[in-house]
Amino acid sequence: MTTNPDASAGNARPFWKEPMVWLVWGLPLASVVAGLWLVVTAVRAGGADPVIDDVQRVSQIQTTDLGPDERAAQRNLSAIVQIRPDHVELTAVTGEFERETSLVLVLTHPTQAAQDLHLPLARTTTGWTAPAEIDTGHDWNVQLRPENRAWRIRGRLQKDTQALRLAPALGGG
Repeated sequence: MTTNPDASAGNARPFWKEPMVWLVWGLPLASVVAGLWLVVTAVRAGGADPVIDDVQRVSQIQTTDLGPDERAAQRNLSAIVQIRPDHVELTAVTGEFERETSLVLVLTHPTQAAQDLHLPLARTTTGWTAPAEIDTGHDWNVQLRPENRAWRIRGRLQKDTQALRLAPALGGG
């Protein structure tokens, strides 16, 4: 007479066919993989902060220097920017723009900082100009300032438009 080892050993299923194994190991593993995928996606996106001002972070409050906006409001500065196929034109509307001051037009892409443009403007008889081909297929945040950053005026170029008004961010200009 031969003894039969445990009869249930012959009916044992491999562990990967056991549903409880997938609950115990599979769900946490799927969560870890999804978390790593989110981290990689966030890192590849880069800094998508459309604010180009220097921002100080104190506790949970972000502050920035509004002095340039206040000085632009005091001087009542405003201008019109026109987008041409091969260049940008700026015309002063109100306020005193110094003729000898070098101006910079900054166009900030709303989501991709790599596409931001800094255009030094050259003085013309009617205003200022800079050679540039601007993609108007999306919005742009636009800022005009002198090289010394003493003041700034801002505006937003809407998608598929060729002109915008720049005014101080403060003072209702």
